[in-house]
Amino acid sequence: MAKSDKKRVVLAYSGGLDTSVVTRWLVERGWEVVCLNVDVGFLERDPGLEERALAAGAERLVVSDAKDTFARSFIFPAMMAGALYEGTYPLATALARPLIAKLLVDVARQEGATAVAHGCTGKGNDQVRFDVSTAALAPELQILAPVREWELTTRASEIVYARAHKIPINVSEDKSYSVDENLWGRSVEAGSLEDPWNEPQEDVWEWTKSIADAPDQPGYVEVGFEKGVPISLNGEQLDPVSLILRMHELAGAHGIGRMDMVENRLVGIKSREVYEAPAAVALMEAHRGLESITLGKQQLRLKHRLMQDYADLIYDGLWFTAHHQDLASFTRSMQRHVSGDVRLRLHKGVATVVGRRSPNSLYQLSLATYDEGDMYDVSAAPGFIQIWGLPVRVQANVQLLKQPGGPFDIDGIPATESPATTESPPIT
Repeated sequence: MAKSDKKRVVLAYSGGLDTSVVTRWLVERGWEVVCLNVDVGFLERDPGLEERALAAGAERLVVSDAKDTFARSFIFPAMMAGALYEGTYPLATALARPLIAKLLVDVARQEGATAVAHGCTGKGNDQVRFDVSTAALAPELQILAPVREWELTTRASEIVYARAHKIPINVSEDKSYSVDENLWGRSVEAGSLEDPWNEPQEDVWEWTKSIADAPDQPGYVEVGFEKGVPISLNGEQLDPVSLILRMHELAGAHGIGRMDMVENRLVGIKSREVYEAPAAVALMEAHRGLESITLGKQQLRLKHRLMQDYADLIYDGLWFTAHHQDLASFTRSMQRHVSGDVRLRLHKGVATVVGRRSPNSLYQLSLATYDEGDMYDVSAAPGFIQIWGLPVRVQANVQLLKQPGGPFDIDGIPATESPATTESPPIT
């Protein structure tokens, strides 16, 4: 690579209006720009992508197919952790950002760049994810975010700028929604969705059928797992990307995966977001079904306490942290026995677990059955109950039965305020 007096920057480049204008804006300020386009799924093959980048002034375009890495190293670990932001969002966009940041850093080092750049706005979450991830991986690199500082404050002004610089962008000023898509989900915001009273119109949805148009008859699919990782559908072994895409089609055809939420952004504002994630919803439901027979009670309780932490660190841009390493280690350990098969029923927007089996199952028919073959020793129950209830009886006799009002009313509150007059019975 030839030496240059100019500063070199690697830009996360989607090929749309924002990043094409960012390319030119950086060039005009003395930067040599290398554009990096990362394919994390559902990226339409745009034959004009390189032409557009070069027309905007880029030195060259680097295209990285990262779908397999995204599925194996980001999607599946988050799925195994049960990561849903605020109990709903499966974090599709948030999961892709640390991967793109890692690739930005890698290409920057290969190209001898001193900076990386992105086209994120100053009021979104993505700017935090890119900046924090880059700082963790390569603190020596400068981070440029032109949209946070330039004079092009509206979409219309960006279009005027692009046309003035002869950047071949096919856009209109009345774009309805802002959309981001990858293997794990589709995020939609802006337009009529900015009013949380407005019901999402049908044109918002692209991956899922409406409940009205979904089949009247349910569909069934069997998902095979090995150590928490989905490896097959209906007995057919599939690579991670193919498996996600297949489940995407199956679940989406039954209207599964639509979400409409008002979420709390990291930057402090509430935002109305609409998501489509048919594969994510179906696979996470199947995974929970298998965990129900392969994990012990305390394991499940601990996972439920930690899964919100896992979701928050992804949403908050903290993928490359010691905290994440610790939670990821716990998740891998917890998943070592989560192998087996789950049968899902797909019908009218709902994925329901209707069957689960595992060579590591903790469900024992001989203990659970009420029919012949019952091996549960019921004679042990009275002694267990006696010990289990001991602290309850002690506190009731020493404190609660002596409190004003004495006996409890039906809601657990003392029935009256009159002092108790009876002596407490002995504790047995």
